Amino acid sequence: MNILLEFFVVTFRVLWAFVLAAAKWLVRPKEKSVAGQVCLITGAGSGLGRLFALEFARRRALLVLWDINTQSNEETAGMVRHIYREMAEEAAAAAAGDGEKDVLPHCNLQVYTYTCDVGKRENVYLTAERVRKEVGEVSVLVNNAGVVSGHHLLECPDELIERTMMVNCHAHFWTTKAFLPKMLEMNHGHIVTVASSLGLFSTAGVEDYCASKFGAVGFHESLSHELKAAEKDGIKTTLVCPYLVDTGMFRGCRIRKEIEPFLPPLKPEYCVKQAMRAILTDQPMICTPRLMYMVTFMKSILPFEAVVCMYRFLGADKCMYPFIAQRKQATNNNEAKNGI
Repeated sequence: MNILLEFFVVTFRVLWAFVLAAAKWLVRPKEKSVAGQVCLITGAGSGLGRLFALEFARRRALLVLWDINTQSNEETAGMVRHIYREMAEEAAAAAAGDGEKDVLPHCNLQVYTYTCDVGKRENVYLTAERVRKEVGEVSVLVNNAGVVSGHHLLECPDELIERTMMVNCHAHFWTTKAFLPKMLEMNHGHIVTVASSLGLFSTAGVEDYCASKFGAVGFHESLSHELKAAEKDGIKTTLVCPYLVDTGMFRGCRIRKEIEPFLPPLKPEYCVKQAMRAILTDQPMICTPRLMYMVTFMKSILPFEAVVCMYRFLGADKCMYPFIAQRKQATNNNEAKNGI
C-alpha cells in the first residue's frame, strides 16, 4: 500500500514538473543576481569564454579568467576592466545627480587572470589554490575550455586524442573537485558545463571530440544527481549544448546547402545570451537552437539505420569532412614553412 501511494505521489510530481516547465515558456523567470560573486571561467581568452566574461562583467560579477594563452586572456581582462570603468562612471554620475557621496559596491570590482593549462591536473589544483588565496572562494564555475584535433581517427596522433579528452572532459573533474567543497559547505554555487550538441548526438570524423563531449555531459548529469541526492539545492547546475557556433573552431564544416539556410552556424553572441538566460534563471539545460531537443529525441527513439538516413538527407553524416580537410591542409602548409 505504501509503495502504491508513493507511486501516485511520484506521478503527481512528474506531471507538476511538466506544468512548471510549460509555465516558464509563458512567464519568463526572474534572473538572479551575481553581483559581487566570484565567477571563474576557463578558456576565457577567446570565443565563448570571452563573451561569457563580458556578460558576467555587465552583471557586476568579480571575474577570474583562466586560459592557456596569456596574451589573449589579458585582452579579455582589458575588455572586462573597460566595462567595469563604464559602470563606475555611470554610478558616479547617478550618485552626483542624486546628491549622494557613497561609492557603489560594483565600482570596486576587479578581474584576475591566471595562465592555466586545464588539461594538466596539477596545474589546475595549483592555480585553484592561488585563486582561493588571492581572490576568495568561487561561487560560479563555468567550465568552458575546449579543443578539437581535426583528424580522422586513424590519422589522429594518440597525443591529440589524449589532449582532447583531458581538456574537454577530464578538466571538468579537476576544477569541480577544486571548488565544489566550499560550495557544499555553504550550500551555494553554480556549476556550468559548456558541452556541445555533439555531446548528445554524434557525427563522423570527430570521434575524439564527440567522446569528450559525451563524457562532459555524463559527468554533468551525474554530478547534478549527486547534488540532488545530497539535498544541496542551493548549488545549481546548467548544461549548455549549442549547435555549431561560428567561432572558427569548426571552420569549413558544412551540411547540405539546401538545408544550411534553415540551420546556419550560431552567432557566438546569440549563443552566450541564451546560455546566460539559462544560467541566471537556474535552468538545468539549454540546447541552442531548440531544434536540437527534437534531434536528440529522434536519435533516442529511431532505429540506427533511420538515423543514418536522416543524417544523409541533412548532409550531417560527412559535415566535418571539409573542416578536417582544411585542418590537414593548414597543418601541411605549416610543416612546409617550418621545413619539416
